[in-house]
Amino acid sequence: MAIAVDLKTVSPVNVEERKTLDIRAGDIVRIHQKIQEKGKTRIQIFEGLVLARKHGAEAGATFTVRAVLSGIGVEKIFPLYSPLIDKIEIMRRSKVRRAKLYYIREKAAREIRRQLRNMTNVALSTKSEREAADEAAKAVADEEAKVAAATIEASAAEQAKTEIAPGPSKQKES
Repeated sequence: MAIAVDLKTVSPVNVEERKTLDIRAGDIVRIHQKIQEKGKTRIQIFEGLVLARKHGAEAGATFTVRAVLSGIGVEKIFPLYSPLIDKIEIMRRSKVRRAKLYYIREKAAREIRRQLRNMTNVALSTKSEREAADEAAKAVADEEAKVAAATIEASAAEQAKTEIAPGPSKQKES
């Protein structure tokens, strides 16, 4: 009795290709990740150092990638066989003596702290066009207020002179 088995695709990922990729700790990798936003799919690239690879080549295999983005260390854990990963490129391979490179976290923090020691705080900046326009408008308003205050003071002084000294008084002689 012959049984016909229909071969179905279990995963959209080429599993054999990912198995042979052989990602190791110390590799610099570039991961092309699919991201869905508002019904559209786009590819975002995350490039960094592989700190660890876990669970070998089994279905739940993962690898941890660390990158420094805008001066902040970011770590992401990627499933090796995830259909959300479009492409994995190994950019560079380094010879390392450890299977897990978690010590890199502290090493990077030490280097940043050392760099911060050499920095000095300087409060220099340029003004935006909006700030410059606001300051000019404020200066014009202040000048107008000073002119108005001077005008009021002058008219008050003029009025005070006329009240205090009404002029020569004429008395009738009888």
